[in-house]
Amino acid sequence: MSVDISVVIVYFGFLISIGYFFRKFASNSTGDYFAGGGKMLWWMVGSTAFMTQFSAWTFTGAAGKAFTDGWTITILFFANAVGYLMNYLFFAERFRQLRVVTPMEAIRLRFGKVNEQVFTWMNIIPSVLSAAIWLNGLAIFVAAVFKVPMTYTIMATGGVVLLMSLTGGAWAVIASDFMQMVTIMAVTVISTIVAIVKGGGVTQLLHDGMPANPIMGTGINHFSLFVVWIVFIMLKQFFGTNSIVGGAYRYFAAKDSKNAKKAAGLACILMAIGPLVWFFPAWYVAGHYPDISTWGLDNLGGKVKDAAYLIFVRNEMPVGMVGLMMAAIFSATMSSMDSALNRNAGIVVKNFYLSVLKPEARDEELLKVGKWLTLFFGLLIISVALILASLKNLSLFNATMYIGSLVAFPMLVPSLLGFFIKKTPDWAPWATIAVGIVVSYIAGVVLTPEIVEKTLGLSTPFSGREASDLKVVLGIAGHIFITGGFFLTTQLFFKGYKTEKRAEEINLFFGNMETEVISCDIECAGIDCDQRSILGKLIMTFAGGIALLSLVPNPMYGRIVFLAISGIIFLVGYALNKAAGPKKVQEAKPTSETKPEGEVVV
Repeated sequence: MSVDISVVIVYFGFLISIGYFFRKFASNSTGDYFAGGGKMLWWMVGSTAFMTQFSAWTFTGAAGKAFTDGWTITILFFANAVGYLMNYLFFAERFRQLRVVTPMEAIRLRFGKVNEQVFTWMNIIPSVLSAAIWLNGLAIFVAAVFKVPMTYTIMATGGVVLLMSLTGGAWAVIASDFMQMVTIMAVTVISTIVAIVKGGGVTQLLHDGMPANPIMGTGINHFSLFVVWIVFIMLKQFFGTNSIVGGAYRYFAAKDSKNAKKAAGLACILMAIGPLVWFFPAWYVAGHYPDISTWGLDNLGGKVKDAAYLIFVRNEMPVGMVGLMMAAIFSATMSSMDSALNRNAGIVVKNFYLSVLKPEARDEELLKVGKWLTLFFGLLIISVALILASLKNLSLFNATMYIGSLVAFPMLVPSLLGFFIKKTPDWAPWATIAVGIVVSYIAGVVLTPEIVEKTLGLSTPFSGREASDLKVVLGIAGHIFITGGFFLTTQLFFKGYKTEKRAEEINLFFGNMETEVISCDIECAGIDCDQRSILGKLIMTFAGGIALLSLVPNPMYGRIVFLAISGIIFLVGYALNKAAGPKKVQEAKPTSETKPEGEVVV
C-alpha cells in the first residue's frame, strides 16, 4: 500500500509541475489563459478533446455497466467516435474558424447579446454537475483502495486540479491532458493484455465474462426499447460533440484550421479504439469474481459494482499497479474537471464580466478575475461532489445519462441547428431552451414508465434498467422532435434583422466560419518547439519514474508489465522531444483562397 500511495503522490507532483512549466504561455492575456492563444498543435488539442469525454466514470460507472451488461456500454463510446468523425469531416475546422475564445462569443455573434447571457448561465449547471459526478467516481476508487473517506478524496483531488488550473490555465490543462492520455492508454492497454492472457484468450474471456445476452445485457424485457435507446444515444452524442456549446470549445486552442481537423481525427481514432481495450478487465472480473459480496467493499453501498476495474487491478496485477492505476484514474478525472474549471471561468469572464459588467476592463483585470472565478468554480464543483457522495445508491451511469439528455440537451438544439439555419429571430434560441425545459420536465417527471406501459398497451412491465433507459429516450426524442421542431418553426416569424449591427454580426459569424485560419508563425520555431520539448521531457522523466516500479518485489511478469508501460510512455516523450529539434526558420505562406489568423470576413 505504501508503494501505491507513493506513486499517486509522485504523479500529483508531475501534474503540478506541468502548471509551473507552462505558466509562461498563459501569462500574457485572457486568450492565452483560456484558449491557449489559439497556438496549440493538433496532438495536444486532439488529446484534450478525447480526454474531456473520458473520466474516472469510465473506470467506475462505465466499468460497472460492462460488468453487468457486457457490450452495451461500448455503444456510448462508439457514438462518441462517430461524433468526432463528424468533427473531422465538417465541424472542427469551422469551429476554429469562428475565431473566438469561448463558445458564448460565437453565440453572441449568431444569436445576439440576450442569448449570450442565457447560454452562459444555463451552461454552468450541466458542466458543474458533470464535473462533480466525475469527481465522485474518483472518490469511489480511492475509498475502496485506501480506505479513505470519500469526502477527503474529493477535497484533496479538487485542490490539486485547482492549483494546476490556476497556475497554467488552458496551457496546463491541455498539456496535462496529453500526458494523462498517454498514461491512461499505456496502462489500460497493458491491463487488457494481462486480462486476455489470464483469461485464456479473447474468446474464452468473453465466454466467461459476458451475460447470457452479451449485446443487450441483463434486465431487458423489450428488445424494441433497446434498439430505440441505441439510436437516440447516437443522436445525443452527435449533438453533444458537434454543437457550438457542446463541442466547439475543444478546437478554439488549435493554431489553425488544419490542426483543428487533425485533432478531431486523433480524438475519433482514440475513441474508436478505446472501448476495445478499456473493458476487458471488467469482463474478466465478471467471469472470475461474479459474487460482489466477496469483494470486501461493503462501504460503497449500492456502488460496489462500480469498483469492478479495481478488483481486477488489485487481484490480478503486480504490486504497485494499483497506485499506477489510481494515477491513471486521477488523470481521467482531472482532465475532465480542469477543462470544466477553465472553460466556465473563461465563459463568465468574457461573456458576462466583460460583456455586461465592465466592457472597459483591461486584459490584466480580466485575467485576475478569471483566476478568482476558476477558484470559485473549483469550490462549487467540490461542494456538489460532496453532496453526491452522500447519496450511497446513486448510479453514476444513470446520473450521467440524465444530465446529458434532460439538463444539457435543450441548449444543444439551437447551438447545432443555428449553425445551418440563418434566418431565425433573435428570440428563437432562448424560447427554444424554455420549450426544452418543459420537455425535460415532462420526460423526466410526468411520463412515468407506468403511463408509457399503459399508453402502449404493454403486457410486460419495464424493468428497472428499462425505466432508466426510457427516461433518456423520452428526453432525447422530445428534444429532437419537439424542441428542435420549435426552433425550425421560428423561421416563419423571421422578418429580417432588427438592426444593421445584427446583420453585420450574422454575416461575420457565417463568413468567418467558412474562411480558413492559417497560422503565420515561423514554422517549428518558438512556441511550437517549446510545446514539444517541454512536454516531451516531462513525459520521459515520468516514464523513468514508472520504470523504477520494476524494482518492486514482484514475479518476473510484474516487472515486465511496468517496463512495458514505461517503454510506451518514454517512446512518446522521446518522439515529441526529437520533433522539437533545432528551431528552423520557415514562413507559412497563405494561399489566395484563404486568410491568415486575425483577418475576419464581414
